[in-house]
Amino acid sequence: MIEIRFHGRGGQGTVVASKVLADALAKEGNYVQAYPEFGVERRGAPVIAFIRIDDKPIYDKSRIYAPNHVVVVDPTLVEAIDVTEGLKEGGLIIINSEKNPASFEFPAKYKVATINATGIAVKHKLGSMAAPIVNTAIVGAVVKMLGLTKIEPLLAAIKEGVPTRPEDNMAAAEEAYELAEKSV
Repeated sequence: MIEIRFHGRGGQGTVVASKVLADALAKEGNYVQAYPEFGVERRGAPVIAFIRIDDKPIYDKSRIYAPNHVVVVDPTLVEAIDVTEGLKEGGLIIINSEKNPASFEFPAKYKVATINATGIAVKHKLGSMAAPIVNTAIVGAVVKMLGLTKIEPLLAAIKEGVPTRPEDNMAAAEEAYELAEKSV
């Protein structure tokens, strides 16, 4: 089983990102769970979303305490909370950032990759300049970096699950997917 924890802020599409990823993986016959955890529901508040992936039914419905990988949708959270809490040794931390992965100081037992999902979202006019919606771009990178699926099931899941500007969201995911290869 692969378990992934997403860290973001309300309004960035963190929950939708986990759901779209789960839908894409389900299209390929995987068993998946995707669910959020958040406190006060307000824009900008920290949000956590979880996803489990397996080739057999998943019966565990609990919070994910020891993820294989972590996705940080909002890079300010790297300084605000311990995004590595419970992360398994060798886990990949994927950060939405224009910075080089080496600029983040995490223990050597983790791998770090970055993708400028914010820049991609702005380029494709997803959200606003002040509050870009980065969910489809980050998921495009996650799929490629973790080798979870091909781009086609992800694009189909975006087309079905993202009601606003699906074509632009699909283009953002494709761009991040292509750029992610150079980031790992």
